[in-house]
Parts: sequence; structure tokens; C-alpha cells
Amino acid sequence: MTVSVRGEAKTAEPNTGDPTIVEVKLGARSYDIVIGRGIIASLGARIAALRPGAKTFIVTDETVARHVLAGAESVLDRAGIKKDSVVVPPGEGSKSFGVFERVCEAIIASRIERGDLVVALGGGVIGDLAGFAAAVVRRGLDYVQVPTTLLAQVDSSVGGKTAIDSRQGKNLIGAFHQPILVVADTALLDTLPPREFRAGYAELVKYGFLGDAAFFDWLEANWKDVFAGGPARDHAIAVSCRAKAAIVARDERETGDRALLNLGHTFGHALEAACGYSDRLLHGEAIAIGMALAFDFSATRQGLVSKAEAARAIRHLAAVGLPTRISDIPGPLPPLDRLMELIAQDKKIKRGKLTFILVRGTGAAFIETGVEAAEVRAFLSEKLAGR
Repeated sequence: MTVSVRGEAKTAEPNTGDPTIVEVKLGARSYDIVIGRGIIASLGARIAALRPGAKTFIVTDETVARHVLAGAESVLDRAGIKKDSVVVPPGEGSKSFGVFERVCEAIIASRIERGDLVVALGGGVIGDLAGFAAAVVRRGLDYVQVPTTLLAQVDSSVGGKTAIDSRQGKNLIGAFHQPILVVADTALLDTLPPREFRAGYAELVKYGFLGDAAFFDWLEANWKDVFAGGPARDHAIAVSCRAKAAIVARDERETGDRALLNLGHTFGHALEAACGYSDRLLHGEAIAIGMALAFDFSATRQGLVSKAEAARAIRHLAAVGLPTRISDIPGPLPPLDRLMELIAQDKKIKRGKLTFILVRGTGAAFIETGVEAAEVRAFLSEKLAGR
């Protein structure tokens, strides 16, 4: 039996049967997230059902291409779907103007028409890059997300945020462009390097921190099973997607509640940019440090949550092997002035005050628009000094 999940995020028993389907409810632009092991085999049939006769253009990177591209193309062949592809270098560096131009030109050269589809086959970088190309080529093409990393399956493939990076910050050039389908094959995660999986877990546990204390309780008890794979992993991904789908349905363009999904991201994006979007600090690692800082700042500077509860959240991140302190970043630490400059770019200062996602407890995040920049500066100064 296929499980169709509707409405708000609720923690439940892991599903051990057929794929879980989570609907992102956006009226005429609603779409399904299909979650389960081995379901990439159904990609061709699902595309054919949604867009009969459509051609496809696959955007992927060199790492994913080695492991998955031939299999995905075979699935499309069996469904009688014509396809073409472009393969770009792996990593955040591909979210650049140069690579974006190359992808757009390749799509156009393949003679993809308005009724055809782009397929984003890869992690968050590929989803952002392919989705943004789909948003602008021929004034908008439909696209399908096939996320191949944990981070992409629980976060970036859902919700229609697409972007490339600017020299002045992360994700500053992009568009809201929803996919028509997300196919999250959890078996693809089996080959992820441990560091990459841990980085994705940061975005997964975020849903417990920001709005589902029961899910965080469950993760504390079951995180090793999530890492091992099987029903616990599928369950955790489904709960995360369900939570994000509910938020996106309420606030598609981030004018309200959707900003809660940025828990840890203001600090994290600044650290990521300061490290040059390099392997020194993966995105999920930056978010883990950012969430730890958000809990610490909420407890020690704002008095919003007890120090014990903040320590519990930070302790869990450390237990799974994620960095939680700025000093955990290898190499020279970023200068304070540079971090504050990047924070101001990520969330604009208004009359000397910043917008942050803070917490009143586990599962109780909120949007605070009145944080004093001077207070953040003093806090970060302490952290850079190792206090």
C-alpha cells in the first residue's frame, strides 16, 4: 500500500512497505515527493505519466555520473523517453555564472522545448543549478528533482528555491521555481561518504529543533539506525519532507513562516562563505555550527532557553560527529569583521538590527527581527576567542 502523507509534520512509526508519498500542496502547482528504496527504477514511468511524450535533459555532476547516470538513462530508455545530458564538476564551485551559462546553452542546444523536462540528478548544488536553469531557459521549463544526497532529499530538493552564488554571498542570484516531482531514492545514500551523510543529517535534525520536539527525541534514540539505513532512515527523511512541505504550502516565497527553515543558516552561510565554499567546511557542517551558535546565543545572550536545553541540542550534533564550534573549522579562523559583513549580506541590517531564527526550546524556533548587530558581534568575538 502506498502511504500518502497530508498536512502538518507528525512523528510516527517508520514505514516498512511501499514508497511514502508526501504532497506539497500549492494548488495547481502541487507535486509529490516520492520516498523509498530503489524507486529510481520508477522514474521513467512517473515522468511518462506526468508529461506523456516529453523529452528530458539531465543535469548532473561528475561524481554522480559515475555511479548513477547510466542507470537513470536506462530507466528513461525503458520508458521510451528521449534524453540528453550535461555533466559539470562536483562541488559548490559549479553554482557560478560560468557553469550556469554552460548548462543553459547545453539545454538550448539539445532543442528542449517548452513542454519538455529538465531532470536534476544530484545533490543540492545540482538541484539549485538545474532548477535555476529550468526557471529561465525558454522563460521557464518544468523540472524533476532526483536528489542523491541526504541534504538534498530532506531540504534543497523540496520547495522550489533555486540559485547560484555571487562573490558577495551564497544563493544571492536565483528564483522560486517549483519542481513537478521529487523522486528521493534512499538507496542512493548507501554510497555517500560518511562525512557527506553527516553533513546532510544537520539539515534533517533541524526539523526537530525548529518545530517537532518529538522528532528530536526520536532522533536522539534512533540516529544510529538512521545512519545505518533501512526503515529508520526512510522514516526520518519522510518526517523531514513532511515538515518542509507543510511550511512551503503555507509560505511558498518566504514572507513569513518559511524563514524558520533558516535556523542556523545566517551564522552558517557566513562561515561557509568565509571558508570560500570549499571542502574545509561543507554546507551541512556550516549549518551544524550555525545551529549550535543559534542555541548558544538564544541561551547565553537572549535568555530564551535554558543553558541545559541548549547544551542538549549541541551535544547531539557533536555525538553524530558534526562540528559545533567555530574552532572546529580546520585552518585559520575567519576575521570577525568579515563574518559580520557576510551576516549583513545574508540577512540585511535594518537600522542596526538583524533578523535571526532563535529558539525558546527544542521544537520552538521563532523569527526575531530585532537582534542588535553589536550583540551578535560581541557574541562572535567570544566564540572566535574560544570562549
